[in-house]
Amino acid sequence: MNGTLRPVGIIGTGSYAPPRVLTNFDLEKMVDTSDEWIRTRTGIVERHIAEADVATSDLATHSATAAIADAGLQPAQIGLVVVATVTPDTLFPCTASLLQHAIGATKAAAFDVLVGCTGFVYALAAAGAMVGSGAYEYAVISGADVLSKFTDWEDRRTCVLFGDAAGSVVIGPVEAGRGILSYSLGNDGDGATEVLSLPAGGSRLPASAETVAARQHYLKMVGQEVFKFAVRAMVESSEVAVRRAGLTMEDIDVAIPHQANLRIVDAAAKRLDIPFERFLRNGDRYGNTSAATIPVAMDEAARAGQIKRGDHLLLSSFGAGLSWASMVLRW
Repeated sequence: MNGTLRPVGIIGTGSYAPPRVLTNFDLEKMVDTSDEWIRTRTGIVERHIAEADVATSDLATHSATAAIADAGLQPAQIGLVVVATVTPDTLFPCTASLLQHAIGATKAAAFDVLVGCTGFVYALAAAGAMVGSGAYEYAVISGADVLSKFTDWEDRRTCVLFGDAAGSVVIGPVEAGRGILSYSLGNDGDGATEVLSLPAGGSRLPASAETVAARQHYLKMVGQEVFKFAVRAMVESSEVAVRRAGLTMEDIDVAIPHQANLRIVDAAAKRLDIPFERFLRNGDRYGNTSAATIPVAMDEAARAGQIKRGDHLLLSSFGAGLSWASMVLRW
């Protein structure tokens, strides 16, 4: 290792969503809602839902295996495995440890990043620095969540929003001028637990008959407050990341925002003055899959030829914490 970071970039991508699809019309039969109400307020049409015996590491295994193959590597060449998730298989061992074993990366270190929907960008920044330092040659970063298992299916305000998926990337050394150029990470913990949290199951409120009866093991969110925070955070952190990269918004060829809500994406696009056609959108087909949204959209775009060599990418997200994260890469 030395004091100067070598350039590091994404050299492989992969994604996976469970086969079961839950449409808005299916939800009409479950709670007091409608396809028109969901589409108008979120842009979501359908989402993928994992089966009862499928956990986060299972989804991540599919996407990570695809990403390693796309990079032209063997699992034994992976030195680091990082999983961004808020729905770990267990509190410990970490989900990255389970993924490391499942993909056969027998020589890899492994850890989780728990920052909600911003987790993938946080993990990519952290792993990028570790690979850039020379500590590891290649790393797998997976954003994976099974939010359906922490969703209150009796709460029509939140149950329409979430889905399950995993997206993974492999990073490694790249030529000068490419790869990760800059990032902007941040967090504001003031009042965060009142706005977006999963109250019980940790050391503050361990599982008990009372917490179960009070439905405190489900995700809680104040949607209006999250919306206001999200647009501001995505715009401000994007501006910082682009400026740190020595670029302007005109230089951004592809923007990949967190797919929480298409209204948020549209509002951010208008304020950033980036043409709508440069913003990737797939939330209509997946819903909010937390840390998986950005890597899933990236993989789909890369495989469809929407991202080309030399393109400048802007990744931007917000999430629990309340946190925010943006990154600029050159493909």
